[in-house]
Amino acid sequence: MSEPFGTRLRRAMDERGPLCVGIDPHASLLAHWGLNDDVGGLERFSRTVVEAVADRVAVVKPQSAFFERFGSRGVAVLERVVEETRAAGALVVMDAKRGDIGSTMAGYAEAFLHKDAPLFSDALTVSPYLGYGSLAPAVELARQSGTGLFVLALTSNPEGPEVQHAVRADGRSVAATVLAHLAAENAGAEPLGSFGAVVGATVGDLSSYDLAINGPLLAPGVGAQGATPADLPAVFGSAVGNVVPNVSRGVLRHGPDIAALRAATAAFAGEIRAAVAGS
Repeated sequence: MSEPFGTRLRRAMDERGPLCVGIDPHASLLAHWGLNDDVGGLERFSRTVVEAVADRVAVVKPQSAFFERFGSRGVAVLERVVEETRAAGALVVMDAKRGDIGSTMAGYAEAFLHKDAPLFSDALTVSPYLGYGSLAPAVELARQSGTGLFVLALTSNPEGPEVQHAVRADGRSVAATVLAHLAAENAGAEPLGSFGAVVGATVGDLSSYDLAINGPLLAPGVGAQGATPADLPAVFGSAVGNVVPNVSRGVLRHGPDIAALRAATAAFAGEIRAAVAGS
């Protein structure tokens, strides 16, 4: 790609607003739409969401697990979702949370960040909890391919703090260490670095963390998980302008009607724009 992910993301956020819509076709949502929990239901659900939102939001985030559970046919649906999303102008963040070492990490990176891969995405979520250095193959390939990473830093699940808030011998928490690594990756990047952090919108008080990493902050938790657009400035402070709020069920529950999905998307997008503008 001719431009780094951070540059393309900043432009998309400025033009379309920062909203990210997640595609999470789990069984209960398929049932809510009146669809069978099979590959046919998966395809109808996912491609309907793409049709409804991919031409109007900055980012679409498919959750790989809900496609992988159907085997090769499910992955084939995911390939079409990626292709159609990008054709409609949205950036694809593949939510796969990969993390390993050496050649295995390189293999995961190639599956999602190599330009010739069927699942080639604009960015990939990754886990640093085998040590941040284990992500080096993905960082290197992302730089080469103009793609990006979103690294788990401060997640909103209740199990997260036992690892993320643990304090190292130097007195800095694990999460703060991850954020510091990302700030170093993004040093000097303009207008935005390509290496972002996943920071939950429902985590609570983040005032003790330096979120100024010169990169995007992917923020799950808006909508059904309890956070509202109005909460974003208080949670993210001066970094709110780089936040990519993710909404999944808050939009998806309005399907399968495309007009209803678009209306829900527009409502969240408007509230997020207003909250960020007023911060």
